[in-house]
Amino acid sequence: MKTTDETGLGQQHGGLSPLVLVVDDFDDNREMFTEFLSFSGFRVAQASTGREALAQAFSLLPDLILMDLSLPELDGLEATRCLKSDERTKRIPIVALTGHALAGHSKDAKEAGCDSFLTKPCLPDALVTEIKRVLGARGR
Repeated sequence: MKTTDETGLGQQHGGLSPLVLVVDDFDDNREMFTEFLSFSGFRVAQASTGREALAQAFSLLPDLILMDLSLPELDGLEATRCLKSDERTKRIPIVALTGHALAGHSKDAKEAGCDSFLTKPCLPDALVTEIKRVLGARGR
């Protein structure tokens, strides 16, 4: 994991940049998000399934989770419900990512406990802006 902090956000996190868990079943998406977030100064961990996301979240306790909603084994909505119902992880903000722009999907994500919702493909700058916004809101 990279620990560079070009964002200035590390000042809130004991000198380390925020850790973002990227959960997506498509290798290309995971790699693209990971590379851009690392370049933007975040530390990044990855998971490719809902079950792997739970294991990583419980083990690493990331500062934020980017959660694809369409995942094998355990979908992103159910993984979010599990994380939000567990004392260890319920305060970790979750940004839902989906390729479906239908209004029902954002409503389902909110009801499952997601703190924010982005439709893929999203511009990398918009992703970083949303991550910073959600992390900033959590710090208040």
